[in-house]
Amino acid sequence: MVAFRYERWDEEWLARLKQFASLMALFHHLLLQTNGDVERALRMMKQLQDMGYVDRDADVDEFRRAIEEARIVSLEDGIPRLTPKGERFLRRESLNQIFTSLKKGGFGGHPTPQAGEGGERLPETRPWRFGDELAGLDVQRTMHNSLVRSGLELSLAEEDFELNETEHTTLCATVLMVDVSHSMILYGEDRITPAKKVAMALAEMIQTRYPKDDLNVILFGDDAKEVSVRELPFIGAGPFHTNTRAGLQLAQKILRRKKHPNKQIFMITDGKASAITERGRLYKNPFGMDPKIVNMTLQEAAVARRNKVVITTFMLTKDPTLVDFVNRLTRVNHGRAYFSSCDNLGESLFVDYIRNRKKRVR
Repeated sequence: MVAFRYERWDEEWLARLKQFASLMALFHHLLLQTNGDVERALRMMKQLQDMGYVDRDADVDEFRRAIEEARIVSLEDGIPRLTPKGERFLRRESLNQIFTSLKKGGFGGHPTPQAGEGGERLPETRPWRFGDELAGLDVQRTMHNSLVRSGLELSLAEEDFELNETEHTTLCATVLMVDVSHSMILYGEDRITPAKKVAMALAEMIQTRYPKDDLNVILFGDDAKEVSVRELPFIGAGPFHTNTRAGLQLAQKILRRKKHPNKQIFMITDGKASAITERGRLYKNPFGMDPKIVNMTLQEAAVARRNKVVITTFMLTKDPTLVDFVNRLTRVNHGRAYFSSCDNLGESLFVDYIRNRKKRVR
């Protein structure tokens, strides 16, 4: 028998809980903006409280002690730093924030149009074959076959068994390219923070929901480099040009090592390719769209297409010239492009990833 115990509702306790949750959300956002600098994030919380943006009754010092006790941060030589648990907190919180904005029906396991081994049952059935699991047995069809064959004797034979077809799910290797050029923080618009949040959330989702999938993260500015998931909170935009071609080259080099049947590149950028690497030297032109840079970048997108790697570009600006370039890159690769704001970047990327019904590039 289930028993319920009712106690007096404590409004003060609920208020403290809400206040702590609000401080946690603010702390998460400031950590991303400060590239994982815990001391600076806490100092900014104090400043925001002094300016009246944070409830003056909130005890920021008590909040600091609470996150230390929870081992989200720890003191190293007197300096508070994120612990491995704190890094997981950042990824998990990013994932939760993005998933709250997703529409119902957005969950899945990379289904394809073909039937095969997978999760969701289909209404279609097929005869049982030696080696098949009986977990997908269609009891109604099996009993019907037995009755048709043996009448009221109801004896089961091998040919009576039928299984439900299941939606085929496939493995996916993804390289996430994040633009860290100066334009990602230009004109006072912070584009790098939502890009980092999406990268951490995607990593957390893959590790927990799709553990057989694979995710690698690349940063591209003057050049391209791979970073680990653990480094994501600490990355930031720098005084770099945008070498999109170098990013695509490194992404394909990584994907060539993968044995996953489906491979894709997700690129978060403001779209302006302004540099390429030639014979070990950086050729750059930040003014306009240099034909040489544009053409060599488009050539790399064509190489990706021949390698059956689909590029999905998440564009963070709507400048007509840059939109035209991204559209050309998308046509060359037979990929996809989303022209999204920083606010709905996560929603666009996650819906595409989760509902991804992969088509082979021909």
